[in-house]
Amino acid sequence: MSAFLRQEVQAPTKAIAGFLDFVSEDARRLKLDHLLPDIDRMRGASMRLNAFIDSITQGISPTGGPLEFDRQLRHDLRTPLNAIKGYSELFIEDMKDEIPHELWADLAKVKDCADQLLHQFDTIFALAQEQQAPVIDKDGHAREIGMVADVLCSVPALDLTSPGHERVPSSRILVVDDNAANRDILVRQLLRRGHAVMSAADGPGALELAERNEFDLVLLDLILPGMGGFEVLRRLKEAEHTEDIPVIMISALDELDSVVRCIEGGAEDYLIKPFNPVLLRARIDASLEKKHLRNREKKFIQDIDQERRRSEALLLNILPQEVIRRLRGGEMAIADRIEEATILFCDLVGFTALSQELPAGRTVDLLNRLFSVFDELVAEQAVEKIKTIGDSYMVAAGIPERQSDHALRIATLAPRMLATVDDIAKATNIRLQARIGIHTGPVVAGVLGTHKFVYDVWGETVNIASRMESHSLPQQIHISAATRVALSDRFTVKPRGRVRIRDCGVMETYFLINS
Repeated sequence: MSAFLRQEVQAPTKAIAGFLDFVSEDARRLKLDHLLPDIDRMRGASMRLNAFIDSITQGISPTGGPLEFDRQLRHDLRTPLNAIKGYSELFIEDMKDEIPHELWADLAKVKDCADQLLHQFDTIFALAQEQQAPVIDKDGHAREIGMVADVLCSVPALDLTSPGHERVPSSRILVVDDNAANRDILVRQLLRRGHAVMSAADGPGALELAERNEFDLVLLDLILPGMGGFEVLRRLKEAEHTEDIPVIMISALDELDSVVRCIEGGAEDYLIKPFNPVLLRARIDASLEKKHLRNREKKFIQDIDQERRRSEALLLNILPQEVIRRLRGGEMAIADRIEEATILFCDLVGFTALSQELPAGRTVDLLNRLFSVFDELVAEQAVEKIKTIGDSYMVAAGIPERQSDHALRIATLAPRMLATVDDIAKATNIRLQARIGIHTGPVVAGVLGTHKFVYDVWGETVNIASRMESHSLPQQIHISAATRVALSDRFTVKPRGRVRIRDCGVMETYFLINS
């Protein structure tokens, strides 16, 4: 095993360090000072990687204990390798036309060695898991485990220029990783793609940023100091503010139980570090596309709900709520005989002549202003507006649901309607006055029509209430004896005496004074 490690792992590790020394010297010689910080980061990661490999070839862990091919060791090996691989890919992709060929060629060799190391790491850990020695092919390299290579060879390459691979819209992404190099590489790759990016080095910092900002995606490292990545994932999915944000877990660990646990915990995807930039881009774009589709679906549902509420409000302006409930319950014909209800008519005095003097727009605006306040007063008293006919406004109490205090509700409403007429007259400087008539008795109520529904009330009680209004006086509330009996002594009334009401004969009537 030691010989295998020295040949297959230590050699490319030393090669990376050597090539990076050449790259650093050439960058300084060519005065490419803007490249030096990233090159120094790569060299630092290379030194850490070499130290790990030297310890492993001696059969001990980097911490000084016995060597165990465990999750932590895999993480410690992959972390510096991820930095080396990531920075080399950034240089090769972004600066190919800016740096001399020899410098670019050495960086390409660094990336090739990093890819080779990644392959060997996966092979070693797979074999160690099976507790068997590595199988070496005729060329002295570790043989592929399983049939992965054969399967991949049969899959055609992606055409990244096809319409199906268009870039997703710019999004807000949170990167969470305790390794500064990993964060830097991810952030730079995402910024280059046009995304808005924020980063955090630990779990508490990530949760604080997620609470204060709106994100479309979170890239979350699994192994973090203190609060681990899985705990961060759990808290994100439990909070109402962040539960819908897709999370892609990123880790050097590829054990099946880690992947399954994260997916079951709500993660959108799981990526192994170091990752191929094309694969990373595809996974991120797929997650963002799903998020944008979910956002569109949520907006569509909200729009439907808003339209439903508008339709409901419009329907409530046409029919009483109880009638709507009954129609939805399957009743085809709504017709009720109510033993006692109270009907009110309100009519503006001389409004026909006034409307001929006013411009049409002002006439409509005046009625709309007045009837809008009437509608509010009617709703407050929980009675039913039946209809308007020109400048006449009709209200009923005790229908469709029975109300024992129907007369009291109407008698409370009427003085407030007259006060509204007086207020609008003063505000508009238009001479407005109204008459109100009220009567109490039995009625028939029901729904007419199949396309344009109308809820209406019929019977002698309605006719008498209408006559009470037409025989009233300006700014007076004219009530019948039946209504006075229904009110008992709760209102002060002034006898008007016996009045001949057209089509109704002589009746004892009263003027309502106050409550």
